[in-house]
This record gives sequence, C-alpha cells and structure tokens, in this order.
Amino acid sequence: MMNTSTGMQRHLAYSEWASRRLLEAARALPPDELTRDFGSADKSILGTLVHTMGADRIWLSRVQGAGPGPFLEDSDFSLEALSERWPAVWSGWQTVLEGADGSRVVAYTDTKGRQYSNLLGDIVLHVVNHATHHRGQVAGFLRALGHRPPATDLTAMLRE
Repeated sequence: MMNTSTGMQRHLAYSEWASRRLLEAARALPPDELTRDFGSADKSILGTLVHTMGADRIWLSRVQGAGPGPFLEDSDFSLEALSERWPAVWSGWQTVLEGADGSRVVAYTDTKGRQYSNLLGDIVLHVVNHATHHRGQVAGFLRALGHRPPATDLTAMLRE
C-alpha cells in the first residue's frame, strides 16, 4: 500500500505517461485497425483504451465521494473523446492526491449497487495495475497488427 501523497501521485503520473503514449500510437492507426476485434473483453484497441479511461474515471469519482454513475457512455468511444476526457481524469487524480493520506478509508458503491470500502493507497495501486494490464493488451494488439508499440515501462519514463 502507498501511504504518501507523493508516492501515489508519482504512480499515477507514470500511468498517465504510459497511457498517453499508447493513445498517441492509436492516433496513427487507420480506423479498421483501431476497431479490429481481437476477441478480448473490450474487443479492440479503442475499446480497451476506453475501458481503461472509464476505470480511471469511475475510481476517481469514488475517491471524490460522488455517487455511482455510469462506467462508460456511448460518447466515450472515439479517440477525440479519449483525448478530451482522459486528461481531465488524470488532472483530477493529481488534485485529489495533493496532501492525501493513503490510509484514508474510501467508502463507495459499485456499478451493481454494492457497497465497499478500501484504503486510498490500495485504490491507487489497483488503478495503476489495472491500467498497466490493459496497456499490455493494447501493446499486444499493436504487435499483432505489425506495429511496434511505444515503451511504457516505468523505467522508460524514469530514463526520459
């Protein structure tokens, strides 16, 4: 668990950096490659990126104390929407974490109406790990299409 505000912000800054790189790579794809169905839960590169943004957004909403809302909206499914909405989510995370205590308990309601609570530091760890998992899927999809995905490892960011 991450307890310090700085540690949580750094992990989310990494997640933002890596997601931005894949979003840029997706912008270079023709529409048929962007939406090709790979048989995964989120089907395509676009679907997987949208899913990741939606998860970042809904967890931010939970941490902010907002009531349950929709996970994804039909209008989320475009590169333009991702480019417009995701940066606001990343900025929201950084604002929420300024001076935050990772041991703060966050109570929330999931999309099925069930109530839970987790430590803020554990939620941040989940959000980063979840995004990393899906970025790996997108990197694999890019490779399957014959493209070289950008480096998204934490060490790549630290070396920049």
